[in-house]
Amino acid sequence: MSRMSRRTFLSKSSLAATGAAVGTFAVAAGTPRRVLGANERINIGVIGCGGRGRYNGYGMAELGARVTYLCDVSPARLDAAAKFVAKVQDDKPQLVKEMERLFDAKDCDAVIIATPDHWHAPATIGACKAGKDVYCEKPAAHSIFESRKMLEAARKYKRVVQIGTQNRSGPYILKAREYITSGRLGKIPLVRVFNMKPGGPVRLGDPGTQPDGFLWDRWLGRAAERPYHKGLVSHGWLYFWDFCNGDMGNDGIHQIDLALMLMGDPGMPKSVRTLGGRYAWPDDEAEVPDVQMASFDFGEFVMTFELTAYPRYMRKTTGTIRRNDEFPYWTQNATRIEIYGSDLMMIVGRHGGGWVVVQSGGREVEKVYGRPCDEPHYRDFLECIKSRKAPTADMGLANDTCCAMHMGNIAHRVGNVSLNYDPKTGRFDNDAANALIKAPYRKGYELPEV
Repeated sequence: MSRMSRRTFLSKSSLAATGAAVGTFAVAAGTPRRVLGANERINIGVIGCGGRGRYNGYGMAELGARVTYLCDVSPARLDAAAKFVAKVQDDKPQLVKEMERLFDAKDCDAVIIATPDHWHAPATIGACKAGKDVYCEKPAAHSIFESRKMLEAARKYKRVVQIGTQNRSGPYILKAREYITSGRLGKIPLVRVFNMKPGGPVRLGDPGTQPDGFLWDRWLGRAAERPYHKGLVSHGWLYFWDFCNGDMGNDGIHQIDLALMLMGDPGMPKSVRTLGGRYAWPDDEAEVPDVQMASFDFGEFVMTFELTAYPRYMRKTTGTIRRNDEFPYWTQNATRIEIYGSDLMMIVGRHGGGWVVVQSGGREVEKVYGRPCDEPHYRDFLECIKSRKAPTADMGLANDTCCAMHMGNIAHRVGNVSLNYDPKTGRFDNDAANALIKAPYRKGYELPEV
């Protein structure tokens, strides 16, 4: 493809993706349940009050929203979140354990969902049905089936649903996309996505005693029954398929989504090939891979994904770099993206890492420093609640990213195989893979109907 046709392709792809998302959203959002006035304060409820949930609530309160509800199955986390939010607002939020309380509340316009992955879809669909707008942490859904249902709910119930892939709102990222769209990199047949983090063996340790008032069965949700374990609740859920999507879904989804945004949001991949397993820590308790490599065929280009959870010298972009005019040491930056054009190469850092364009010998052609993207992402969500426009990380775009991530994990889970995917039928050419499109649901925790 020539440089001119590449530019045309990217422009058309970007417009098509945006048109599909905004157009569908605009038609569906014509009659929202409640339209806020331009100066009316937005009331927010937080579902899942761990570190990320309380941080999101705090950030939106800083921008003028009011946190009216905090919801968590853990009394200790509710108390900690209330103290944290009190630093930024005088109004005391109500503390509840059941998310349905937020859905029924008149003084709650939107919810932040920051639960473990397996609760994202039930909470999002329930909120949409109740007429609440949604800011849901990444990854959007715990399965391909749930991602589709979240999109259906967002459209049917005319809701703003923003996914927490905040790079999409970053000014320096938008500049990178403009640079790529201009065609200056040339033809781009290959994009490499890195999620090569340090790590260690996973051992849950002593299960402890279930705290008074902790709703363990509710925390498990649709997952299979098992005894209470404090290690699962604190962080261990990130390593078991019942609750998570591996580190491809935890951290890697940020880079995958960013890469696809930069490439014009090309839709679903045609096929995926994956290798992975517990190579670094073969005798620990984790189910998810500590080494994983996936290759996605998008027709016009191939995107590779490389994951580790062991090399101690790999590091995410530090907070110091994100706050200043600095770049990471790219070779050992754990979460970078490399875009290989026929003329020039671009390296992009997520969450404020900036980006550079280089030619032969590493000589810089262009460079842009970055800053964290959380604030503009929150601002975009709050503005869209009032305008009823599609947000930058609209569920329509997030669905493609989420499903691509699941494709990579499914190819690993069924034996490190190659899978072809038919977007018309939503099926793979592999029966074992198709069985993982939808997870089983425990009685009493079935996915809400859309």
